[in-house]
Amino acid sequence: MTFQATTFQGWLLIAAFVGILLALTKPMGLWLHALYEGRRTPLHTVLGPVERGFYKLSGIDPHEDQSWHRYAVHMLSFNFGLALLTYGLLRVQQWLPLNGLHYGAIGPDGAFNTAISFDTNTNWQWYSGEAAMSNLSQMLALTIHNFLSAATGIALAFALFRGFARAQAKGIGNFWADMTRVTLYLLLPLCVIYTLYLIACGVPQTLATSVDVFTLEGARQVLVLGPVASQEAIKMLGTNGGGFFNANSAHPFENPTAVTNFVQMLSIFWIGFGLTWCFGKAVGNVRQGWAILAAMLALFLIGAGVVYWQEALGNPVLHHLGVAGGNMEGKEVRFGIVASALFAAITTAASCGAVNAMHDSFTALGGLIPLFNIQLGEVVVGGVGAGIYGFLLFAILAVFVAGLMVGRTPEYVGKKIESREVKLAVLAIAVLPLIILSMTALASVLPAGLAGPLNKGPHGFSEILYAFTSAVGNNGSAFAGLTAGTPFYNGMLGVAMWLGRYFVIIPMLAIAGSLAAKKHTPESAGSFPTTGLLWTGLLVGIVLIVGGLTFLPSLALGPVADHLMMIHGQLF
Repeated sequence: MTFQATTFQGWLLIAAFVGILLALTKPMGLWLHALYEGRRTPLHTVLGPVERGFYKLSGIDPHEDQSWHRYAVHMLSFNFGLALLTYGLLRVQQWLPLNGLHYGAIGPDGAFNTAISFDTNTNWQWYSGEAAMSNLSQMLALTIHNFLSAATGIALAFALFRGFARAQAKGIGNFWADMTRVTLYLLLPLCVIYTLYLIACGVPQTLATSVDVFTLEGARQVLVLGPVASQEAIKMLGTNGGGFFNANSAHPFENPTAVTNFVQMLSIFWIGFGLTWCFGKAVGNVRQGWAILAAMLALFLIGAGVVYWQEALGNPVLHHLGVAGGNMEGKEVRFGIVASALFAAITTAASCGAVNAMHDSFTALGGLIPLFNIQLGEVVVGGVGAGIYGFLLFAILAVFVAGLMVGRTPEYVGKKIESREVKLAVLAIAVLPLIILSMTALASVLPAGLAGPLNKGPHGFSEILYAFTSAVGNNGSAFAGLTAGTPFYNGMLGVAMWLGRYFVIIPMLAIAGSLAAKKHTPESAGSFPTTGLLWTGLLVGIVLIVGGLTFLPSLALGPVADHLMMIHGQLF
C-alpha cells in the first residue's frame, strides 16, 4: 500500500517539532546551567528570599558539599518520606476535605502502587482519576510528587555532571540546594505560565468537583472537574505522565486542541534537550552535549518514523475487507494518525507516560516501537534528568569499547574511565532487563498474572511485557489492555518501579563520586574523539546492541509474532 496523501504533512509536522525544539535547546540549557552552578537568575529578586527562608527554617546549609554517599542517603530519605506521606493520604482520603464526590479510601495495594508510582516519576495509573481520586488527593498526593520527583531527576543529573566537571573533589554538590533551585526557579515558574496558557485554551482549573450538563437528547450528564490545568503543566514538563482523567491527554479537558497537543509534545522534550546542552557547558565543551543530543535524536527519529509509517499503512486484514486507510483505532479524530504516532514515540522516548492514543490499538510494529523505546533504558531523551544520566552510562561503555579498539585507557571529557566506572555502569544498565524479563516471565505463568491481559496469544503477552517494561523503565504508559488493578499487579509493578528507579541511581551516584575524585586528563593525539559523527554512531550502536538486543527474544514472542500473524489474517 502507498503512503496516504496526508503523509507529507505528517513528515512536515515531525520536522517542525524537531526544528522548534532545537531552537529552544540552548535557552533552556543556559538557564539549567545557571541553576547547576548556583548562580543568580532574574527570578532571584523575587524568589531569593523564599529560597533563603526555606534553608533557614529547615536548618540546611546550601553550601555544604556532600559526598556521593550523603547525597544518596538524603535523596533516598526524602523520597521515602514522600512515598509514606502519599500512602497515608490515599488511605484516609474519605475523611479529608475537597472530596465532593465522596470517594472512599484507596485500598492498601492500590495506595502502595500509587505512592511508589508517583515517587519514582513513573505515574503508572491502575485507576481512573476522575472516579477514584478527590481533588485534595490529586493536588496534595499526586501533583506535589510530580514536581519533586522531576526535580530529583534533574538534581541527580547535576550531581553526575559535577563528577565529570570537577577534579580531585570529595563532593558532588548538595541535594537540598539542587532540589530547591530546580523547583523554585525552573519548574514552578514554567508551570505557572503553562497553566495559564492551558486555562486560556479551555482546560479546567477549579476546586469544584463536577458540573451537571444536558446532552442534545436531553439526558443529564455529570462532568467531573478539578484543578486539571496545574496538574497537566507539570505532568508534561516533568515527564510525569499521570493524567487527571483516565483517558489522559486523549481527554478534551486535558488536551483540547491540536495546538495544545503540539505544545504538550514540545514540553515533554524541552528540559531533556536543554540538559544535554547544560552537560556540554558544565564539562567545558558544548560539542559534547550536542553529540549526545545527536545520538538521542537519531534513535528518536528512527522510532518515530517507524511508528508513523506503520500506523499510516494500517491493518492489512481490514484492507482485505475493503476498509481502506490508516489505523485510526484507539486514536482521537482531533489529532489523527501522525500526531498520535508522534506523541506515542515522544512519550515513550522521554519516559513520560502521557498518552493521547491507546497503544494497545496500534498495529503490532507500531506498538513495538514505544515498547522498545522504554526498553532502551531511558536514554532516547528519557525523563527529566534520568535521560541524560542514563545516556551517560552508555557513553561510559561506549568510550570503554573505543579504548579497547585504540589500545588506550579510555577517556571521556577529561576523565579516565577505569574498571570501577565500567562495572558500575554495567550494573546500572543490566538491572533493567533482569527485572523486566524475570517479572514478565513470572506473570506469564502464574494464574494471577494470566488473569490480567484482555487479549490472548502474542498480543496478550505484549500487554504483560509492556506493563513491566513501563514500570521498570519508570515510564508509566500502558498498552491499556491489561487489568492491572489487582493485588498481584499492584504489588509486582510497585516493586518493579522502585527497583527500576533506585537501582540505577545508586550506581550512577557512585560513578559521579569516583569521577569527581579523579584528576583531569588532557586530550592527546591518541584520545578517541567524542564529539564527531563517529562517536555519535558508536553511541547509537552501543545503545542498540547493549540496551536492545537483550529484549529481542521477548519482542519476537510478542509484537513480532503478532505482526506476522496479522499478515496471515489472524488478529488477537
